[in-house]
Amino acid sequence: MASFLNITSPPFFSSRTSLSLSPPPTLTSQLTQFKVLLLSLYIHSRPSQESDSEQHETAPSPSNSASLLSSSSVSTYNWCAGLGGVGFLETAYLTFLKLTNSDAFCPIGGGNCGDVLSSDYAVVFGVPLPLIGMISYGLVAALGLQWSGKKFPIGIEESNGRLLLLGCTTSMAVASGYFLYILSTKFSGTSCTYCLLSAFLSFSLFFITLKDFDLEEIQKFLGLQLCIASVVIFSLNTSYATLQPASSSLADINLEYFTTEITTPSSPFAISLARHLQSTGAKMYGAFWCSHCQEQKQMFGKEAAELLNYVECFPNGFRKGTKMIKACADAKLEGFPTWVINGQVLSGDQELSELAKVSGFKIEESNQPS
Repeated sequence: MASFLNITSPPFFSSRTSLSLSPPPTLTSQLTQFKVLLLSLYIHSRPSQESDSEQHETAPSPSNSASLLSSSSVSTYNWCAGLGGVGFLETAYLTFLKLTNSDAFCPIGGGNCGDVLSSDYAVVFGVPLPLIGMISYGLVAALGLQWSGKKFPIGIEESNGRLLLLGCTTSMAVASGYFLYILSTKFSGTSCTYCLLSAFLSFSLFFITLKDFDLEEIQKFLGLQLCIASVVIFSLNTSYATLQPASSSLADINLEYFTTEITTPSSPFAISLARHLQSTGAKMYGAFWCSHCQEQKQMFGKEAAELLNYVECFPNGFRKGTKMIKACADAKLEGFPTWVINGQVLSGDQELSELAKVSGFKIEESNQPS
């Protein structure tokens, strides 16, 4: 009976890191100009019966906080629209890669971007994590773009709009912190450029939104923010509670790629069969550490094995987070070795006679397999 080595897929995750974005140096002067302009408009628009008190409005005072808040909100909405748009484009790209099972381009960090994206931690309740991020960033960008022009939908006041943005960005920042915790405690050494960018955007949006609230408002809404954070953490914990933890032996494994010498000689039949398999496009998928793959090659012998269309699924070695090359992933392998002959999939090492039968190779009387 053919031997078959199962493939196990170690769990991985999508990580984020904590960064913050400070307002540009010119923001304070811009706010002051907005304040003076709005104050001037406010004075000229007041009813005539209040004209006696206008002369006392020549300098900024706490009574003008509404005007300051309005000008600050305009800047905040623009920031939300811009940063949210960047996040939307990034997560839309990652969503496409996730749904199509494509490899991610990683400018920094090597293949870790693809490893994280293909891990079990990149899915929450069956929904791809990048898709959730795309929806979140899209919502923030849409709200910022709409409200930057003071076009609030009927029934939504600006104060409620600010609160909605704060709730969205709070949940995004908490999720980023959660994934940073997983990254630093369970998967140290794994890097992901897209994860870092997403965390940067999430925390930036949170602090930019938070700056529009004074200390009294922050204290007022602190309970709501804590409730949002609790819901996010509880949901992520519940989703990942069903994941099978990686065994310590699998988590610590780190194999450098190596080759194993084929020592058995090839029979005339094995050489003829190998040439026939090569001409028909038959492929053998395997891994350098797979003992059954080596046994299959030993059946063919040294000369014949060199003629086979052999596909190594881990040409760069195997360690925590390593992903099979695209050719192996597209073949949807369930174990090693796996033969694909004329569209037929054979799992495990096969007898040469069986390979000849499946491939249509005619066994001559004088060329019987030994």
